[in-house]
Amino acid sequence: MKNNSFVEVCFYEVKLDKALEFEALIKKVIKHHCHYPGVIDVKYMKRTHRPNSFAGAKKGEPAIRLSQKPKFVTYVLYWELDNEIVHGKATQSGLKHFFKEFARCLVKPPKMILGERVK
Repeated sequence: MKNNSFVEVCFYEVKLDKALEFEALIKKVIKHHCHYPGVIDVKYMKRTHRPNSFAGAKKGEPAIRLSQKPKFVTYVLYWELDNEIVHGKATQSGLKHFFKEFARCLVKPPKMILGERVK
């Protein structure tokens, strides 16, 4: 039986005036990561909605679009790889190519959650 794959979920807080630059950057990062041996999947999302109330969720009401001007834009990475060794090497490669561009866009260092995928 194959071991569970390794997953990174990463939260990025991006400066408002750097959001378009960040989105162009993550297109390059996705291309880089997708061609890296051992990468299973890589996806980014931009936070545009917030949850409805619990009562609303129970009624099947949709999430609510953000309406207040944010202090920063939140993006989330979902990155799945064969194992933690591949993750380490792919992370090293990504940082080598893109660290300076990422650092320019971020409010603070990203928050990372790492672990094995539950199947």
